[in-house]
Amino acid sequence: MARTSSAGRSAGADPEALWSTAERPRRGRPPAHSRAAITAEAVALADAEGLPAVTMRAVAARIEAGAMSLYSYVPNKETLLELMIDQVSGDHRMPREPSGDWRADLRRLACEQRGIMRRHPWLPAALPARRTLGPRALAVLEYALAALAPAGLDARARLEVFTLLTGFVASHVSYELAQEQATVAAGRTSGELLEDQARHLRSVATGEAYPHLAEALAAASRDPGGQDAFDRLLDRMIDGLTATG
Repeated sequence: MARTSSAGRSAGADPEALWSTAERPRRGRPPAHSRAAITAEAVALADAEGLPAVTMRAVAARIEAGAMSLYSYVPNKETLLELMIDQVSGDHRMPREPSGDWRADLRRLACEQRGIMRRHPWLPAALPARRTLGPRALAVLEYALAALAPAGLDARARLEVFTLLTGFVASHVSYELAQEQATVAAGRTSGELLEDQARHLRSVATGEAYPHLAEALAAASRDPGGQDAFDRLLDRMIDGLTATG
């Protein structure tokens, strides 16, 4: 059973109740909606307006149902968020089996994660609140652990690598999206804003006070950013996370 608060409303979902009996048949009239349809509407709302816009009342309005009736399908917003995360986890387009080249498989997985998080900008912030893994997320995890098997890491280390890699992707995407939002708010291109930042840093790095910073800025000015920057940082992360020395 789901945990309940002092007010009597569910404060979370028991994994068994959530994933094993999510669509148990009911007696009487067939349900007017399904959890899958409700979850899809919640995802669409979060994609369009951000995660704070996803309230039980707002989702109920999208399916033309009463707010209270929604609780008969989903007990609370926390459970709805679990369902949303698992649904978009199904967007991963991975082969049935890893290739055996664990580095290539990890890169592909990370790029898939980046694409999903950019299509669903609310996802990086939602992941830390997740309390359990649904079937789609479990399939991704199983693939990652299998892909890392040839790396010579034990099972716990493989799990840690996947967790840290996902955290890196989420952090990088959050940074990308924040930069893009800043350019829109400022009414300028990302290149113009980055040049302003670089100009300031170059001004403080002149002379002998910050020689290492000056060297780094010179190299950064040749960095195209975007996918190239992500790929470079990803390779560095993979090298560090899988080091066994």
